[in-house]
Amino acid sequence: MKILFIGGTGTISMAITRLLAERGDELYLLNRGSRSDELPAGVKTITCDIGNEEETAKKLEGMSFDCVGEFIGFVPAQLERDYRLFKGKTKQFIYISSASAYLKPPAGYVITEETPLENPYWEYSRNKKACEEYLLKLYKEEGFPVTIVRPSHTYDERSVPLGVHGNGGSYQVVKRIAEGKPVIIHGDGSSLWTITHNSDFAKGYVGLIGNPKAIGEAFHITSEESVSWNEIYKAIADALGVELKPYYVSSQMLADMSDYDFVGSLIGDKSNSVVFDNSKLKSLVPDFKAKISAREGIMMTVKNVMAHPEFQKEDKEFDVWCDRVIEALENTKKSFNK
Repeated sequence: MKILFIGGTGTISMAITRLLAERGDELYLLNRGSRSDELPAGVKTITCDIGNEEETAKKLEGMSFDCVGEFIGFVPAQLERDYRLFKGKTKQFIYISSASAYLKPPAGYVITEETPLENPYWEYSRNKKACEEYLLKLYKEEGFPVTIVRPSHTYDERSVPLGVHGNGGSYQVVKRIAEGKPVIIHGDGSSLWTITHNSDFAKGYVGLIGNPKAIGEAFHITSEESVSWNEIYKAIADALGVELKPYYVSSQMLADMSDYDFVGSLIGDKSNSVVFDNSKLKSLVPDFKAKISAREGIMMTVKNVMAHPEFQKEDKEFDVWCDRVIEALENTKKSFNK
Protein backbone atom coordinates (compact mmCIF):
# COMPACT_ATOMS: atom_id res chain seq x y z
CA MET A 1 0.00 0.00 0.00
CA LYS A 2 0.96 3.63 -0.40
CA ILE A 3 1.22 5.17 3.07
CA LEU A 4 2.25 8.54 4.47
CA PHE A 5 3.19 9.25 8.07
CA ILE A 6 3.18 12.71 9.58
CA GLY A 7 6.24 12.21 11.75
CA GLY A 8 7.31 8.60 11.48
CA THR A 9 10.58 8.63 13.44
CA GLY A 10 9.41 8.97 17.05
CA THR A 11 9.22 6.46 19.89
CA ILE A 12 5.94 4.99 18.70
CA SER A 13 6.22 5.49 14.95
CA MET A 14 9.77 4.36 14.19
CA ALA A 15 8.93 0.71 14.86
CA ILE A 16 5.92 0.96 12.53
CA THR A 17 8.11 2.57 9.87
CA ARG A 18 10.56 -0.33 10.14
CA LEU A 19 7.81 -2.95 10.00
CA LEU A 20 6.18 -1.42 6.91
CA ALA A 21 9.54 -1.11 5.18
CA GLU A 22 10.20 -4.78 5.89
CA ARG A 23 6.76 -5.63 4.50
CA GLY A 24 7.49 -3.72 1.32
CA ASP A 25 4.88 -0.96 1.43
CA GLU A 26 5.49 2.33 -0.36
CA LEU A 27 6.07 4.55 2.65
CA TYR A 28 6.55 8.33 2.81
CA LEU A 29 7.50 10.26 5.93
CA LEU A 30 6.55 13.91 6.13
CA ASN A 31 8.75 15.59 8.74
CA ARG A 32 11.68 17.92 9.30
CA GLY A 33 14.26 15.24 8.59
CA SER A 34 15.26 14.15 12.11
CA ARG A 35 16.62 10.60 12.49
CA SER A 36 16.71 10.25 8.70
CA ASP A 37 20.02 8.39 9.00
CA GLU A 38 18.20 5.61 10.90
CA LEU A 39 15.51 5.00 8.29
CA PRO A 40 15.28 1.62 6.56
CA ALA A 41 16.09 1.39 2.87
CA GLY A 42 13.23 2.30 0.58
CA VAL A 43 11.48 4.75 2.90
CA LYS A 44 10.92 8.08 1.16
CA THR A 45 10.93 11.44 2.91
CA ILE A 46 9.06 14.65 2.26
CA THR A 47 11.07 17.20 4.20
CA CYS A 48 9.04 20.17 5.39
CA ASP A 49 7.38 21.70 8.41
CA ILE A 50 3.72 20.67 8.30
CA GLY A 51 3.01 23.81 10.31
CA ASN A 52 3.67 25.64 7.05
CA GLU A 53 0.45 24.48 5.43
CA GLU A 54 1.01 26.23 2.12
CA GLU A 55 4.44 24.68 1.60
CA THR A 56 3.15 21.25 2.64
CA ALA A 57 0.19 21.45 0.25
CA LYS A 58 2.56 22.17 -2.63
CA LYS A 59 4.75 19.19 -1.78
CA LEU A 60 1.70 16.91 -1.59
CA GLU A 61 0.17 18.18 -4.83
CA GLY A 62 -1.03 15.35 -7.04
CA MET A 63 -0.43 12.68 -4.37
CA SER A 64 -2.97 10.37 -2.75
CA PHE A 65 -2.59 7.55 -0.24
CA ASP A 66 -4.18 4.36 1.02
CA CYS A 67 -3.45 5.54 4.55
CA VAL A 68 -2.18 8.65 6.33
CA GLY A 69 -0.89 8.25 9.90
CA GLU A 70 -0.82 11.31 12.17
CA PHE A 71 1.64 10.97 15.08
CA ILE A 72 2.27 14.59 16.08
CA GLY A 73 -1.21 16.11 16.37
CA PHE A 74 -1.89 17.34 19.90
CA VAL A 75 -4.58 20.01 19.55
CA PRO A 76 -7.67 20.28 17.31
CA ALA A 77 -6.20 23.13 15.24
CA GLN A 78 -3.54 20.73 13.96
CA LEU A 79 -6.20 18.22 12.96
CA GLU A 80 -8.17 20.93 11.19
CA ARG A 81 -5.04 21.61 9.15
CA ASP A 82 -4.64 17.89 8.43
CA TYR A 83 -8.23 17.70 7.22
CA ARG A 84 -7.64 20.51 4.77
CA LEU A 85 -4.47 18.83 3.52
CA PHE A 86 -5.77 15.26 3.19
CA LYS A 87 -9.49 15.51 2.50
CA GLY A 88 -10.13 13.37 -0.55
CA LYS A 89 -6.49 12.24 -0.65
CA THR A 90 -6.54 9.21 1.65
CA LYS A 91 -8.67 6.11 2.13
CA GLN A 92 -7.84 6.03 5.83
CA PHE A 93 -6.58 8.56 8.38
CA ILE A 94 -5.15 6.99 11.56
CA TYR A 95 -4.80 9.38 14.47
CA ILE A 96 -2.60 8.64 17.47
CA SER A 97 -4.53 9.71 20.57
CA SER A 98 -3.68 8.57 24.12
CA ALA A 99 -4.98 6.07 26.64
CA SER A 100 -4.31 8.73 29.28
CA ALA A 101 -7.54 10.36 28.09
CA TYR A 102 -9.59 7.61 29.75
CA LEU A 103 -11.55 8.45 32.92
CA LYS A 104 -9.39 9.44 35.90
CA PRO A 105 -9.69 8.28 38.56
CA PRO A 106 -10.86 5.03 36.94
CA ALA A 107 -14.30 3.72 37.80
CA GLY A 108 -12.88 0.20 37.42
CA TYR A 109 -9.41 -1.15 36.80
CA VAL A 110 -10.17 -2.86 33.45
CA ILE A 111 -10.04 -0.40 30.55
CA THR A 112 -11.95 -0.99 27.31
CA GLU A 113 -12.63 1.37 24.42
CA GLU A 114 -16.04 2.01 25.97
CA THR A 115 -14.44 3.54 29.08
CA PRO A 116 -15.38 7.26 29.09
CA LEU A 117 -12.79 9.85 28.07
CA GLU A 118 -12.52 12.27 30.98
CA ASN A 119 -9.26 13.39 32.55
CA PRO A 120 -9.59 16.57 34.64
CA TYR A 121 -5.94 16.42 35.72
CA TRP A 122 -4.04 16.61 32.43
CA GLU A 123 -4.51 19.17 29.67
CA TYR A 124 -2.58 16.94 27.25
CA SER A 125 -5.23 14.23 27.66
CA ARG A 126 -8.13 16.66 27.35
CA ASN A 127 -6.66 17.98 24.10
CA LYS A 128 -6.37 14.44 22.77
CA LYS A 129 -10.03 13.88 23.60
CA ALA A 130 -10.95 17.09 21.77
CA CYS A 131 -8.98 15.93 18.73
CA GLU A 132 -10.86 12.63 18.75
CA GLU A 133 -14.21 14.39 18.96
CA TYR A 134 -13.33 16.66 16.04
CA LEU A 135 -12.29 13.74 13.83
CA LEU A 136 -15.28 11.57 14.70
CA LYS A 137 -17.57 14.48 13.89
CA LEU A 138 -15.95 14.67 10.45
CA TYR A 139 -16.48 10.94 10.02
CA LYS A 140 -20.16 11.09 10.97
CA GLU A 141 -20.98 14.22 9.00
CA GLU A 142 -18.69 13.94 5.98
CA GLY A 143 -17.42 10.37 5.92
CA PHE A 144 -13.81 11.32 6.60
CA PRO A 145 -12.20 7.86 7.03
CA VAL A 146 -10.70 8.18 10.50
CA THR A 147 -9.36 5.45 12.76
CA ILE A 148 -8.29 6.40 16.29
CA VAL A 149 -5.51 4.58 18.12
CA ARG A 150 -4.80 5.07 21.83
CA PRO A 151 -1.36 3.97 23.00
CA SER A 152 -0.57 3.75 26.67
CA HIS A 153 3.03 3.83 27.98
CA THR A 154 4.97 2.84 24.85
CA TYR A 155 8.77 2.84 24.91
CA ASP A 156 11.71 1.99 22.67
CA GLU A 157 15.38 1.08 22.87
CA ARG A 158 16.45 4.65 23.67
CA SER A 159 14.64 5.35 26.95
CA VAL A 160 13.59 3.32 29.99
CA PRO A 161 9.91 3.62 31.07
CA LEU A 162 9.58 5.36 34.44
CA GLY A 163 7.01 7.00 36.67
CA VAL A 164 9.04 9.89 38.08
CA HIS A 165 11.74 11.67 36.08
CA GLY A 166 12.82 15.17 35.14
CA ASN A 167 12.54 17.16 31.95
CA GLY A 168 15.69 15.54 30.59
CA GLY A 169 14.18 12.07 30.35
CA SER A 170 14.80 8.79 32.13
CA TYR A 171 18.58 8.40 32.05
CA GLN A 172 19.28 10.36 35.24
CA VAL A 173 17.15 7.90 37.20
CA VAL A 174 19.01 4.98 35.63
CA LYS A 175 22.25 6.69 36.64
CA ARG A 176 21.04 7.15 40.22
CA ILE A 177 20.17 3.46 40.42
CA ALA A 178 23.57 2.50 39.01
CA GLU A 179 25.32 4.72 41.56
CA GLY A 180 23.39 3.25 44.49
CA LYS A 181 21.45 6.43 45.23
CA PRO A 182 17.88 6.33 46.56
CA VAL A 183 15.32 6.63 43.78
CA ILE A 184 11.93 8.30 44.17
CA ILE A 185 9.01 6.00 43.36
CA HIS A 186 5.46 7.35 43.52
CA GLY A 187 3.11 5.88 46.10
CA ASP A 188 4.35 2.61 47.55
CA GLY A 189 5.23 1.18 44.14
CA SER A 190 2.46 -1.43 44.27
CA SER A 191 0.00 0.08 41.77
CA LEU A 192 -0.27 -1.80 38.49
CA TRP A 193 0.91 -0.38 35.20
CA THR A 194 1.22 -1.47 31.58
CA ILE A 195 4.24 -0.78 29.41
CA THR A 196 4.38 -1.73 25.74
CA HIS A 197 7.49 -2.10 23.62
CA ASN A 198 7.13 -0.16 20.38
CA SER A 199 7.83 -3.24 18.25
CA ASP A 200 4.75 -4.92 19.76
CA PHE A 201 2.65 -1.79 19.32
CA ALA A 202 3.67 -1.69 15.65
CA LYS A 203 2.12 -5.09 14.97
CA GLY A 204 -1.28 -3.96 16.19
CA TYR A 205 -1.11 -0.66 14.32
CA VAL A 206 -0.10 -2.25 11.01
CA GLY A 207 -2.95 -4.72 11.38
CA LEU A 208 -5.44 -1.84 11.30
CA ILE A 209 -4.04 -0.24 8.14
CA GLY A 210 -6.35 -0.84 5.21
CA ASN A 211 -8.99 -2.60 7.31
CA PRO A 212 -12.40 -1.15 6.42
CA LYS A 213 -13.86 -2.31 9.75
CA ALA A 214 -11.45 0.03 11.54
CA ILE A 215 -12.95 3.15 9.94
CA GLY A 216 -14.91 5.27 12.41
CA GLU A 217 -13.61 3.24 15.35
CA ALA A 218 -11.17 3.71 18.24
CA PHE A 219 -8.73 1.09 19.53
CA HIS A 220 -6.11 0.99 22.21
CA ILE A 221 -2.97 -1.04 21.54
CA THR A 222 -1.12 -2.21 24.64
CA SER A 223 0.49 -5.17 26.26
CA GLU A 224 -1.92 -7.15 28.41
CA GLU A 225 0.70 -7.75 31.08
CA SER A 226 0.28 -5.68 34.23
CA VAL A 227 3.27 -5.11 36.50
CA SER A 228 3.84 -3.03 39.59
CA TRP A 229 6.11 -0.01 39.58
CA ASN A 230 8.27 -1.86 42.08
CA GLU A 231 8.79 -4.59 39.48
CA ILE A 232 9.63 -2.01 36.81
CA TYR A 233 12.26 -0.28 38.91
CA LYS A 234 13.70 -3.57 40.18
CA ALA A 235 14.09 -4.79 36.58
CA ILE A 236 16.18 -1.68 35.87
CA ALA A 237 18.38 -2.38 38.90
CA ASP A 238 18.72 -6.05 37.94
CA ALA A 239 19.77 -5.06 34.42
CA LEU A 240 22.45 -2.86 35.97
CA GLY A 241 23.49 -5.58 38.41
CA VAL A 242 22.88 -3.43 41.50
CA GLU A 243 20.48 -3.25 44.43
CA LEU A 244 17.45 -1.00 44.11
CA LYS A 245 17.11 1.61 46.85
CA PRO A 246 13.53 2.86 46.57
CA TYR A 247 12.36 6.03 48.29
CA TYR A 248 8.57 6.20 48.35
CA VAL A 249 6.75 9.51 48.11
CA SER A 250 3.00 9.82 47.73
CA SER A 251 1.80 10.84 44.28
CA GLN A 252 -0.20 13.71 45.76
CA MET A 253 2.84 15.05 47.59
CA LEU A 254 4.85 14.95 44.35
CA ALA A 255 1.98 16.64 42.52
CA ASP A 256 1.85 19.39 45.15
CA MET A 257 5.49 20.27 44.54
CA SER A 258 5.85 23.08 42.02
CA ASP A 259 9.23 22.11 40.54
CA TYR A 260 7.80 19.55 38.08
CA ASP A 261 4.32 18.95 36.70
CA PHE A 262 3.38 15.62 38.21
CA VAL A 263 -0.32 16.42 38.44
CA GLY A 264 -1.03 15.22 34.92
CA SER A 265 1.57 12.50 34.59
CA LEU A 266 0.90 10.92 38.00
CA ILE A 267 -2.57 11.85 39.32
CA GLY A 268 -3.94 11.93 35.78
CA ASP A 269 -2.12 8.83 34.61
CA LYS A 270 0.63 6.70 36.17
CA SER A 271 -0.52 6.58 39.81
CA ASN A 272 -3.69 4.75 38.75
CA SER A 273 -3.78 0.96 38.45
CA VAL A 274 -4.99 0.01 34.99
CA VAL A 275 -5.43 -3.21 33.04
CA PHE A 276 -6.17 -3.00 29.32
CA ASP A 277 -8.56 -5.30 27.48
CA ASN A 278 -7.46 -5.58 23.83
CA SER A 279 -10.43 -7.67 22.69
CA LYS A 280 -11.62 -5.04 20.23
CA LEU A 281 -8.23 -4.84 18.53
CA LYS A 282 -7.95 -8.63 18.40
CA SER A 283 -11.34 -8.88 16.71
CA LEU A 284 -9.73 -7.18 13.70
CA VAL A 285 -6.12 -8.26 14.23
CA PRO A 286 -6.53 -11.78 15.67
CA ASP A 287 -2.83 -12.60 15.66
CA PHE A 288 -1.91 -9.57 17.78
CA LYS A 289 0.07 -10.46 20.86
CA ALA A 290 2.61 -8.40 22.76
CA LYS A 291 5.56 -10.79 22.94
CA ILE A 292 8.11 -8.66 24.82
CA SER A 293 7.50 -8.83 28.56
CA ALA A 294 8.05 -5.78 30.72
CA ARG A 295 11.12 -7.31 32.34
CA GLU A 296 12.60 -8.45 29.02
CA GLY A 297 11.97 -5.09 27.38
CA ILE A 298 13.49 -3.15 30.28
CA MET A 299 16.57 -5.39 30.33
CA MET A 300 17.03 -4.88 26.58
CA THR A 301 16.57 -1.13 26.85
CA VAL A 302 18.93 -0.64 29.78
CA LYS A 303 21.60 -2.68 28.00
CA ASN A 304 21.19 -0.58 24.85
CA VAL A 305 21.20 2.75 26.69
CA MET A 306 24.34 1.87 28.64
CA ALA A 307 26.08 0.83 25.41
CA HIS A 308 25.27 4.09 23.61
CA PRO A 309 26.53 7.36 25.14
CA GLU A 310 24.21 9.36 22.87
CA PHE A 311 21.25 8.03 24.89
CA GLN A 312 22.83 8.97 28.24
CA LYS A 313 21.43 12.46 28.64
CA GLU A 314 22.19 13.67 32.13
CA ASP A 315 19.74 15.85 34.03
CA LYS A 316 21.73 17.27 36.94
CA GLU A 317 18.93 19.64 37.91
CA PHE A 318 16.61 16.69 38.51
CA ASP A 319 19.35 14.82 40.37
CA VAL A 320 19.80 17.74 42.77
CA TRP A 321 16.02 18.02 43.16
CA CYS A 322 15.76 14.35 44.15
CA ASP A 323 18.48 14.73 46.78
CA ARG A 324 16.82 17.87 48.13
CA VAL A 325 13.36 16.26 48.36
CA ILE A 326 14.69 13.13 50.05
CA GLU A 327 16.75 15.14 52.54
CA ALA A 328 13.79 17.40 53.38
CA LEU A 329 11.46 14.45 53.93
CA GLU A 330 14.03 12.64 56.07
CA ASN A 331 14.48 15.76 58.22
CA THR A 332 10.72 16.01 58.61
CA LYS A 333 10.57 12.38 59.77
CA LYS A 334 13.32 13.02 62.33
CA SER A 335 11.53 16.08 63.68
CA PHE A 336 8.26 14.19 63.90
CA ASN A 337 9.88 11.30 65.79
CA LYS A 338 11.49 13.53 68.42
